[in-house]
Amino acid sequence: MNAVTLSEAGSSREIVVIGSGFAAQQLVKSLRKLDGEQPIRLITADSGDEYNKPDLSHVVSRGCAAAAMTRQSGSDFAEQQRIALLPYCPVLGIDPARRTLLTSQGSFPYGQLVLATGASAARPEIPGSEHLVTLNSQQEYAAAEGLIQQARRIMILGAGLIGCELAMDMASDGREVTLVDLAGSPLGSLLPAALTPPLQQALRSQGVSLQFGTGIARVDAQPGDGWRVTLTDGRTCEQDLVIAAIGLKPNMALVQAAGLEVERGILVDDMLQTSDPHIFALGDCLQWRGQLLPFLQPIVLGANALARTLLGTPTPLILPPMLVKVKTPRYPLQLAGRTQGEDLAWQCRWNSHGMVAEARDEAGELCGFVVGGDQMSAAFPLLRQLPR
Repeated sequence: MNAVTLSEAGSSREIVVIGSGFAAQQLVKSLRKLDGEQPIRLITADSGDEYNKPDLSHVVSRGCAAAAMTRQSGSDFAEQQRIALLPYCPVLGIDPARRTLLTSQGSFPYGQLVLATGASAARPEIPGSEHLVTLNSQQEYAAAEGLIQQARRIMILGAGLIGCELAMDMASDGREVTLVDLAGSPLGSLLPAALTPPLQQALRSQGVSLQFGTGIARVDAQPGDGWRVTLTDGRTCEQDLVIAAIGLKPNMALVQAAGLEVERGILVDDMLQTSDPHIFALGDCLQWRGQLLPFLQPIVLGANALARTLLGTPTPLILPPMLVKVKTPRYPLQLAGRTQGEDLAWQCRWNSHGMVAEARDEAGELCGFVVGGDQMSAAFPLLRQLPR
């Protein structure tokens, strides 16, 4: 069956997926591996093109243009996977009672619906926040590509994983990069401050100015080019570009309007099923066991499990300990397990180029670890020791 005949099917047997990012495409691939004939419809507000989202943190050092990030066009993906693709088709509403979607191109019934609506980059609630650039998609990068190429003075708000990666990358060709965060150290939600000095030194050696304990109070347009930034401590500076990297907010407007249950994300059970038995969620938009899961490994495992569930074999999502990689080349880091908490006892081994830090609970059992620098090979042996 080809994409044309599928698109004409309009069958209530159809599995309909909203979204076109990694989660949506991974689910389609997982479904097709299990069933070559199941009608699948992918509805997306953009082109549906496939690209590697983690590359967005390294566009400067790789000299990567936005258009060059495309790995496969949406139309080629649809033909290859034998699905119906509706690109540039925003979904306007969900009618769970009738199991119907209202879109800009008409109404479509669904047998089972999967929300892979992703998450949007968060913005600070400050005057001038609309001037901040975000880099959470290929489309956002394309819109800001010219600004990024021309900017010599760049301020990045948020010293989390993405902020640190962006700062090191954008300073790699000699630009003046300032990294700002209200926290006292980088990666504050992932690491204790005592483990971050080598990363801070690596950022400084790349030319990044670190401004911790302060945030951005407002951003004002300059009479010429650029922006005047006022920090929360009252200092001001001029920047050519200001980037917000303070986290993600799951896209939940559709499901909230449809009456489905949400908290920080779309609430799902172990089968990734929402509060409606015919609607499921996958990727950055969901909340599973109280957690948001904005990483690739949970999406891959979730897509594999959900594909089986949708095709009639209920399969719960089971996550092993997951390795998180911080791709800061001058001092890369990998961590897994529980790495935050006052109850943790840390055992650290340092050398001049790296570290291995093991977190142990009150019973002395390994419950998390961080490795950095030239000690990356220690990650997988430690990962296998973590409780499952």
